Amino acid sequence: MKFTYKKLWKLLIDKDMKKTELINLAQISKSSVTKLVHDENVTTDVLLKICVALDCEISDIMEIVKE
Repeated sequence: MKFTYKKLWKLLIDKDMKKTELINLAQISKSSVTKLVHDENVTTDVLLKICVALDCEISDIMEIVKE
């Protein structure tokens, strides 16, 4: 099993927000966003910062994909 962050990108589109705005608002690094784009592992701290910045739950930005 792995994670996908497709929900995060849909949420950003719905909020009319660019990745650079997310980086600044959540105070996360560009490399973290690159990992998210490629569905790679990021720390729970990064996910928490995103959820706080977007005022959402973890299930709003990611989901488990069964391979």
